[in-house]
Amino acid sequence: MTLGSIRQAQRTRRVGEGTTPIAGRAASRRRVVRSIAVVIFALLFVCSGAHADVGVVLNDSLGRGITRITGSGHSGVYFSHICAASPVELRLCSPGEEGAVISTYGDFGQDYDFEWNIVPLSVYLYGVENFEDRPLFASAQIKNLLEERYRATSLVSYCSGPSCATSNKGQWRAMVGAALNRTVYIFVVATTVEQDLEFIAKFNARPNDNRFNGISRNCADFTREIVNTYFPKATRRNYLNDFGMTSPKGISRSFVRYARSHPDSQFRVLHFPQLPGTIKRSSVARAGTEQLFRSKKLLVPMLVVTAHAAAASALTYFFTGRFNAQREMERFPAARAGELEHQRKIAKSQKDAALAERLGAEQKYERSSILGSPEEWDRYRQTFGGIVDEAVRIGVLPARKTLSDALKNLDQRGTPVLGENGALWMEIPEGGGISRVGLNAKSIFAADSDPRLAYQLMLARIDAALKSPPRNRPAMATFTEDWALLEQVQARMGMPHSSAALH
Repeated sequence: MTLGSIRQAQRTRRVGEGTTPIAGRAASRRRVVRSIAVVIFALLFVCSGAHADVGVVLNDSLGRGITRITGSGHSGVYFSHICAASPVELRLCSPGEEGAVISTYGDFGQDYDFEWNIVPLSVYLYGVENFEDRPLFASAQIKNLLEERYRATSLVSYCSGPSCATSNKGQWRAMVGAALNRTVYIFVVATTVEQDLEFIAKFNARPNDNRFNGISRNCADFTREIVNTYFPKATRRNYLNDFGMTSPKGISRSFVRYARSHPDSQFRVLHFPQLPGTIKRSSVARAGTEQLFRSKKLLVPMLVVTAHAAAASALTYFFTGRFNAQREMERFPAARAGELEHQRKIAKSQKDAALAERLGAEQKYERSSILGSPEEWDRYRQTFGGIVDEAVRIGVLPARKTLSDALKNLDQRGTPVLGENGALWMEIPEGGGISRVGLNAKSIFAADSDPRLAYQLMLARIDAALKSPPRNRPAMATFTEDWALLEQVQARMGMPHSSAALH
């Protein structure tokens, strides 16, 4: 096991008015303790034969700022066994922790100009410390509330200035609740704890000074550097399709090609669709030539100016740049699916048709058990239609067509607030008083959560999932959890549930 000499963590940084000698010595002692803890946890993990994971994060494009032109999205790196000692310092995760995401931006807007921040995975995706506290729908109000809580609990030492605390331009906010405003894919392979320890030592020792450059050192370049630390040459620039730069989609494509060429990598794709709600839907991240080919705003002027260049870009994209994150997720939703595909290829090469057919059937079952089969989704749609009709009949919904506006109305009328222990609420003025409805699984069944509003919320959430295309649809396990919440709300209102119709 190579630990190197885990240095006494990152050098002391001057933030605000600086660090006193006494504070510096105290911080040094804390870093020594953390280094010792890293060694202890390393011994525990290695002796137990534990493995770790690293993954390339591909975020959808938000369609604002420069991405309105490039459509590039954003990139980061996920670790299953590396966690945040602070937003700017790494440590090995304790047992039970879910890992973290690290990324770079042009300007985090913090008191010091850091190159990177790292946040827990649940904070990155949903803005909460625990996955079970994630919100049931998304709005700008809710995201801002979760950002402010994270700033108050975790960024107070790095975000104390007025500009950081009040400005919406600080890109630390993009590290909080990403799945509230865009769909996220993570392409994952297995690593070792030894690799994680080497990476922790390396990154904690080097200066965390902003070197962001949109042309040669952007978020995708940062991802490429980290992944290639684990697996040399696993990711690379796509000069033809990205015009000499590095794009989030290009890096994801090269990493997937690497992972699929190594059957022992335990490759799989994690998918976190954008939460339903009132925030504009994100769009698929694109590489350079793909954006030229698919964007009418760019393609039409290019055809007018130079048809030859447009044709060349289209050919380059079709032959060397095509990559569909959703399709990769549907093929490899779990490591087992990848193993089965590799075994099936071997069976075909050996002309064992019976084995290949059996492995193909097992592949299909493995995927449908995670993603759900078309028949299963259709049964839910048919059953849900009857539930909505009943909700209209008893007056929970004014009319069936109002269901599509239920979340919008809730957001416009109410104000989100945070309660104790991670509970999230919406408070709505009604009849001279305040009605409340819980906005996560923890609070939606609380005694003072309005059952009628809770029913409307769950109906709208289920409706959004059933109407969404696959890329915006949750995994079947997540959806069935939502369905169970819906049935519990029905029971609270004294209504029979309709699960029998699903079988």
